[in-house]
Amino acid sequence: MPEEVDILIRGGHVADGGGGEPVEADVAIRGDRIAAVGRRLSARGTEEIDARGLLVTPGFVDIHTHYDAQVTWAESVLSSSWNGVTTALIGNCGVGFAPCRPERRDMLVRLMEGVEDLPEVVLTEGLPWNWQSFPEYLEAIAARRYDLDVAAQVPHAALRVHVMGERGAEREPATETDREEMARLAVEGIRAGALGFSTSRAIAHKTLAGEPIPTLGAAEAELAAVARGIRALGEGWMQVISDFDEPDEEFALLQRVAALSGRPMTFSLLQRESRPGLWRDLLAKVSAANAEGTRMLAQVMGRPVGLMFGFELSQHPFLHRPSFKPIADLPFEARMARLRDPAFRDRLLAEETADPALRARHETWTRIFRLGDPPDYEPHPDTSVAAEAARRGVAPAALAYDWMMERDGRAILNRPLLNYADGDLDAIGEMLRHPHTVTGLGDGGAHVGYICDASATTHMLVHWARDRSRGAKLPLGFAVKRITRDNAMAVGLADRGLIAPGHKADVNVIDHGRLQLRVPEMRYDLPAGGKRLVQRADGYVATILSGQVTFRDGVSTGALPGRLVRGAQHPLA
Repeated sequence: MPEEVDILIRGGHVADGGGGEPVEADVAIRGDRIAAVGRRLSARGTEEIDARGLLVTPGFVDIHTHYDAQVTWAESVLSSSWNGVTTALIGNCGVGFAPCRPERRDMLVRLMEGVEDLPEVVLTEGLPWNWQSFPEYLEAIAARRYDLDVAAQVPHAALRVHVMGERGAEREPATETDREEMARLAVEGIRAGALGFSTSRAIAHKTLAGEPIPTLGAAEAELAAVARGIRALGEGWMQVISDFDEPDEEFALLQRVAALSGRPMTFSLLQRESRPGLWRDLLAKVSAANAEGTRMLAQVMGRPVGLMFGFELSQHPFLHRPSFKPIADLPFEARMARLRDPAFRDRLLAEETADPALRARHETWTRIFRLGDPPDYEPHPDTSVAAEAARRGVAPAALAYDWMMERDGRAILNRPLLNYADGDLDAIGEMLRHPHTVTGLGDGGAHVGYICDASATTHMLVHWARDRSRGAKLPLGFAVKRITRDNAMAVGLADRGLIAPGHKADVNVIDHGRLQLRVPEMRYDLPAGGKRLVQRADGYVATILSGQVTFRDGVSTGALPGRLVRGAQHPLA
């Protein structure tokens, strides 16, 4: 008599996460684990999924999200769970909400509002604040249920504010006592289940008032104290974002800290318009560090990082022109009524943005494109606003205005800022192929009014493993490995990211030929009616988390098997 299992996925093309090309196989699931993988298994499933002609992959592991607030009030972790993600790591870039004393909550809210574009009213109304310490924050998450698993990191900025108060926020040097207490709390958080420690050394990370993140320029001694604590513990990794304006000095500092910790360190690697070749120099340093025995990983993004522009969004080319300011906070339909007025249009187009830095960011027409439907994240330079305006004999600003007025004012333009310096994604392709990189930087849960990159997992399989026409593609099995096993192993989650017996039953069944991203859309479903961009995808036949189907054809089943993941994990024998 055939063996009974809970779910049997029959006849799919299994890309198991190991990097090889897909092979036809059945996948049997019992409980929350994969029971067997093989050709024509004799088992019988309580539920059977016919996967003939479909792609079967491990659930995706997203190691760079900012759902730190969302997981305290929501069960659905969108847009990530719509895009095949079954594990999301929060607490990146040194920002988060724990540890936190009650009298200092507003400091962390202001910081998250500025750094990650989460409105203060959303956070004030949404956060339950049923914690003070980091272990208590983890307990609050552990009490909830989700449509994906959540893992956390201890954020440096929160530690600094908690230990030093205003001195920390104002970036005063930490005393030895301060440093030791921050190290103690970081270790306490990792002991409680955090997967590591994160910090930011980026000048762009500021409050809305322009105050830099408390960790900007933190002394090496401060990071070294945390590194020594992590080394003694023997667990966790360190996540860093830095500008690398002085690349030799900054990388040497980070390498010393990483070597002292004895643990892996990851830092964000992006191609900058101002220094388009710096990424290659940093990758060479990463290779040298690994050769010397210090494990460092560059964290890269599979598509450009930038801004999306639209009259319903938080950013667009006319945002800082004088005539727009009085209508900026009107309800959307009232704003649109003014924007449809030809006289208002003419007046707005005749004005200028005073700040040259904002003009460069918002009005470099050669680097602004229609996002398209389906979205095109590797647009040809000949399709820019400037190029099309020249062909039509109109002003670029006027064309941008008219394009954004399409779809009843909900059309979106795309302004790549990073990873597009050469007008294509060839640099990203090199980064993705490098042996010392991992994929991340989707920032799910952050920048909710003008960025929607939590869908980068889907983009990896659509663009890099199927559709790319302007350069080399990636082998499908390799692309799957990049967003599954590689990320899982980097953060110590060896129980997932691989379709093999004993591993966690997190699986995607995908119609790869039909897989496609939809245009991002605005929702007004955050606390206090706050808005956020979300992005769906077609082609996910089923997403399975811990042996339960959470999505069928992109629609939630209502199952919420997602839990807080505490610490390193291992497959069952």
